[in-house]
Amino acid sequence: MISLTSRAAEKVKEIRQNEGLGDQGLRVRVIGGGCSGFSYDLFFEDETNELDQVFESMGIPLYVDMMSMQYLEGTEIDYVEGLQGAGFKFVNPTAKASCGCGSSFSA
Repeated sequence: MISLTSRAAEKVKEIRQNEGLGDQGLRVRVIGGGCSGFSYDLFFEDETNELDQVFESMGIPLYVDMMSMQYLEGTEIDYVEGLQGAGFKFVNPTAKASCGCGSSFSA
């Protein structure tokens, strides 16, 4: 399962409302690249396919494809603000290492 913290869910709802996206869900996926081998990717989407895992966390639908799910099982997504900016942070128990920026990892 994948989950959002309350801060991340509030930020997703805020962005969704500001961009007029209705009740679209959040696509969470892993793509190749980044300084550690894999990168996280988030975007709004209103359609799923038969191979997607569908979760709900804090009232937000989350869609994850089968390939990404093997790398994201148990991941918690948070939203953080700090001196170096703000953004979504992935706390991934299956990642063996991650880069300093927190946007890529190795499995």
